[in-house]
Amino acid sequence: MSRSLKSIDALMAEVENAAACRGTSSSSSSSSSSSSSSASCAGKTQHRSPVQEEAAAAPLGSLRRRTTIAILMAAPSTFYGKTVGVGGWIRTVRAGGGNKFFFVKLYDGTTADELQVIVDSSAKGFHQIEKLGNGSSLFVIGEIVQSPAKGQPIEMKAHEVRILGESDPVSYPLAGKNHTLEYLRTIQHFRPRSMVLGAVSRIRNTLAFATHEFFQNEGFQYVHTPLITCSDCEGAGEMFQVTTLIKGDEFHSKTLQGKPDYAKDFFKKPAFLTVSGQLNAEIYATALASVYTFGPTFRAEPSMTRRHLSEFWMIEPEIAFADLQENMCIAENFLKYVMNAALTRNPADMQVLEKFEAQQHTEIPEEEKKAAERSGQPHWRSLPLRQRLQNIINAKFARVTYTEGIAILEKAVAAGHQFEVPVSWGMDMGSEHERYLCEVHFRAPTIVINYPKAIKAFYMRENDDKKTVAAMDILVPGVGEIIGGSQREERYDVLVSRMIESKLNPEDYSWYLDLMKYGTVPHSGFGAGFERLVCYTTGIDHIRDAIPFPRYPGHADF
Repeated sequence: MSRSLKSIDALMAEVENAAACRGTSSSSSSSSSSSSSSASCAGKTQHRSPVQEEAAAAPLGSLRRRTTIAILMAAPSTFYGKTVGVGGWIRTVRAGGGNKFFFVKLYDGTTADELQVIVDSSAKGFHQIEKLGNGSSLFVIGEIVQSPAKGQPIEMKAHEVRILGESDPVSYPLAGKNHTLEYLRTIQHFRPRSMVLGAVSRIRNTLAFATHEFFQNEGFQYVHTPLITCSDCEGAGEMFQVTTLIKGDEFHSKTLQGKPDYAKDFFKKPAFLTVSGQLNAEIYATALASVYTFGPTFRAEPSMTRRHLSEFWMIEPEIAFADLQENMCIAENFLKYVMNAALTRNPADMQVLEKFEAQQHTEIPEEEKKAAERSGQPHWRSLPLRQRLQNIINAKFARVTYTEGIAILEKAVAAGHQFEVPVSWGMDMGSEHERYLCEVHFRAPTIVINYPKAIKAFYMRENDDKKTVAAMDILVPGVGEIIGGSQREERYDVLVSRMIESKLNPEDYSWYLDLMKYGTVPHSGFGAGFERLVCYTTGIDHIRDAIPFPRYPGHADF
């Protein structure tokens, strides 16, 4: 390749070392891994930021000098015998010894781990504890000691308990246990406080941070692309319109024909919320060589499925001088890097999600069970979450052309396999077809390339056969497509022809065509739906649980 990529092993080492040196390992990790993490950071000076220096200088009783539970659990033995202040919310509280002391499970959102606080009658504020319930917020000062209880390395013996905010245990929506995700969607302003959605949120943060890490490590420049656009990247027409012409219930400025007079609109022409930053990113790729955009996108598709949102985030790199082969390599390495980051940096969260998934008792469809039996391999869903992700990280992605993939599916039909949508060359493969290829046939993540041009966007490079384009989709077990991309069409005349074929007006894309007219260059890119990535990494089935504030038809709360 014309471009030098770091090996995946080197990238993984960076993730693990960064996690270890930041002290983000969990108490659920083994002591041997903790000691090896400490050894890997030996000799490295850990500098505190000015904010941390000022906090450390604050009085012990000050809220500013609080210690997070994540920090306590990262290196628990270093806190034995030390007095610290911790702020958090009550997960549970129970009395012991005839109300002579209380066990308080405290969480602060920095980790899935909870800190058990033992409050006896000698602690200041003891008599206020019995009236508190789930969700009450506290600031507790006490001594950290080794815990005799299984599964928790430390606990706190409280010296002082301050109540910051009470919560009525009767009316609090999160009182009790084992709330379903469906119920949590009805109380979106409280659901981040739940263990499961808290874990999803922290892993989402890790995936976002790791996304920037990966591309920055590879020399990409981060570009902010516009949310308001006058171009439809996908050519689908399912876009939210942005206008100032509406007053009351109708357009206040109209032409003689009764249509909206966009010459009097804010932007002087029709404008929309973007469905993709790709075309804008290509502008900068032809100047800065390797760029990526990572931001919100919008689609006015009236879909209520578990895979669709009206507002979602997209990761979209564009690489100048890169062909489809290099594009596939970067996309594969990106997936492995961010998934490994989540496994390495969020072990406690992964443990929570794995336990939650096991409690759901998801039934595997009979047809999928039989296919797994025939392959001699366990069904992907029968594996624990962390093992599934590790399998992706360790896998060598299979590669197959669309035409070869269709032949495989047709052979499966001939052997008795049934698909809801009939298989034929030229079809847009659905999830059932994609999953068959990666789950049953290849038993590995699979990259399908060279799709029929009739089902792909105008900007994808036409192959020499004139029937297909240099497109690619990465398929993973359980989902199907998780990344889609292509080599872009850099030939001016061919691009104009493709626009006309797609019923687009080349004049509306004159600026885009200029990129191919002046100093055109082979270039490639891909798009990864961030929420789908979050779903796959966390094992969460519904995309509305993978984003803090889901937008979909009829719902735009908060």
